[in-house]
Order: sequence, then structure tokens, then C-alpha cells
Amino acid sequence: MRIAVTGVGIVTALGIGVECNIASMRSGVSGISPAATILRTSNLLPVGELKLTNDTLHDICGIPRREHLSRTALLGILAVREALTDARVDPTQRVGLVSSTSVGGMDLTEHFYAEYNDNNSAGRLRDVRMHDCAASTDAIARYCGITGYRTTISTACSSAANAIIAGARLLKHNIVDSVVVGGSDALSAFTLNGFKSLMILDEGACRAFDASRGGLNLGEGAGYIVLQRSEDVESCYCHLAGYANRNDAHHQTASSPTGNGAYLAMSEALSRAGITPARVHYVNAHGTGTPNNDASESAALVRLFGGNVPPFSSTKGFTGHTLAAAGGIEAVLSVLSIKHGYIYPNLNFKRPIAEYGLVPEQRFREDITVDCVLTNSFGFGGNCSSLLFIR
Repeated sequence: MRIAVTGVGIVTALGIGVECNIASMRSGVSGISPAATILRTSNLLPVGELKLTNDTLHDICGIPRREHLSRTALLGILAVREALTDARVDPTQRVGLVSSTSVGGMDLTEHFYAEYNDNNSAGRLRDVRMHDCAASTDAIARYCGITGYRTTISTACSSAANAIIAGARLLKHNIVDSVVVGGSDALSAFTLNGFKSLMILDEGACRAFDASRGGLNLGEGAGYIVLQRSEDVESCYCHLAGYANRNDAHHQTASSPTGNGAYLAMSEALSRAGITPARVHYVNAHGTGTPNNDASESAALVRLFGGNVPPFSSTKGFTGHTLAAAGGIEAVLSVLSIKHGYIYPNLNFKRPIAEYGLVPEQRFREDITVDCVLTNSFGFGGNCSSLLFIR
């Protein structure tokens, strides 16, 4: 059974919707700003922030502000609505939703504790109502009209890729006829503080795969695609031909120096699709900009492709690292890559990592032949996932 991609939806620091995101990437305009302005934090660090308040997002979604939804849910609603409209799917007809998040409703919860810590009889309970990861999934389903199967996945930065894998399995087992898959995450002070404590945030713009890379920039956003059985549709963007989830079993946060998990995920995704490495036209790399990730992923790319690594790039210089949403956002970009012949630039790159000598793409390319895209999402705990899209 072949699985078709029939709809896409995206929200990032570049804006709401496919059109504005691609326009910014074509122009080389990053969504990374020197510091957060919507998020209340004392940390003056670069972030990929959508410059719209929660109240404004409620208004755009047509949802009363009194509903007090988490930012994660609001971003997800916007992206899922775009994907459903694009796919022309009736959400009430055996349509499933597999959504992922790592932050959940933390953007609201942390406001509750600001008051509660000073007085344990204070704090607004509505701020903790959406804390659980599944609360955002339920809200997305409710406000997008999805009444069928739904579930939530949280496996750190590979979450959305794993949601896509789970959705493919739902189709294969005839549990749904269409499934919306991806992820959503919002910036929060909790997350920013946590990553700062790990000392993996760059105080400047992130430089994925560059010899001078100093860390990642956090971002927020949502990315979802609609999957259907190929025999049920007349046209589609492309097909999800392969996927795999493997584990480094190396460290709680760091990837193995040899990139074992990344290599196994990529090679198994290719094997599942019956595709040789030589047929891959573009790799949308995980490419966070941290010393560990980029070296590990480079090692895996060289191990898989040898001296013929195909064009590759990380798009996180545009969006920031959106955590659980990253795999969904980058799946959308990979699908558009096949549909329109896009290859995206790897911003801020100057010098390759000496051990590997890999040079990512540095300009936006379009109207070229892209028949096969491999996209990577690697999370804490060594949770590594790769997806393979083909024409």
C-alpha cells in the first residue's frame, strides 16, 4: 500500500501558512530575532518567535479569548486547518489526528506558578488546565472538527516525525481513511531556561554544520501533513515511502560521536522504501547547530553516502529549533521540495567541520528535479527518526 501526502500546513517564526514561509526562505530572511518580545523572559537570547500574542492568535482562529487555549494549541490549530483545507478532506469522515508536543501547555502553566510560589492559595487554575500534552491535541481536534481517532506523541525533538510514522501505520491497519500528522510547540521561559542550563544555546544566530557553531536557537511553530492511501486519491504532493525510528542508546541528551542512531534511522528508512542512497536528491538535516549534533549527523551522512553526500541543509537558521514541531515543519518543507523543486539554504554557514568537510546548500534553489527527500529528526535520549518522501 502506498501512502500519499495530500495536504500541508505550517506556522513558524516566518509567519502563518506555506506562502509566507517559502517567500521568506526564498529571500533568505530569517525568523530569528535577537530576543523574545511576546514571551516574558529575562533571558536575552535569540529565538524564532512568531510575533503575535495569544490574544491575537485566538482572534485569527476565531476562538473566543475566554477559552484561554495554550499557545501550543493555537499554533497547531492554524497549521492543521491549513493542511485540511489543502487536502480538501472532510474532518468528520474517519479522519485521525496524531499530534506531538514536548512543551505542552507550559506557556500558560509557568504563569500559574509565578503566583502560586508566593502564595499557595493563589494562581489561576485555568493556566494549568492545558498543561498536559494531550490537552493541545484535544483542542486541535475540537476546533478543527476532527472527531475520529486521535493520540499524542512526545519523544523530544523526534516527536512529529514519530507522529507521521504512527499515522502511516494507522492507514495501513485501516483504522482511519485520512490522518493529520505532525506537531506543535510554543516558546516558554521554562524551555529557554532548561536549554540554557544545558549550555547548548548560541548567543548569536545558529550556524548549523559550521566549524564555529556554538549551539541552537529555540523556536516555536507547528507543521502538519495529511496522509491518505494512494488508491483513495486522484492527486497528491508526493508519497511517504520509508520511515524508521532507531536509538543511539548512548546518552540522556547527546548523540553518539559515530552517529549510530542517525545512521540506522536513515538506512532503515531507505531500506523500507527499497531506495538506494544514490537516489536521494536532498537531505533536510536535523542540523541544530550544536557541536554534538552536527558532528554526529555529519558522521552518519558520510557513513551512509560515502563520498557522495547529496545536497543537504538545515532550515533551523530560519525557524529556530522548534523541538517537537521540528519534524512536522521539516516534513512540510520536504514535501514542498519534491512538489516544486525546492532546496533550502543553510543560513550562516562559512567553514565546514574539518573532520568531515561537508558543505551544505547556501542558496535557495527551485524548479530543479527533486524526486526523493530524506528528512531527519533526532531527539534527546537518542531517539532518532528519518522519513523518506518520493515523487
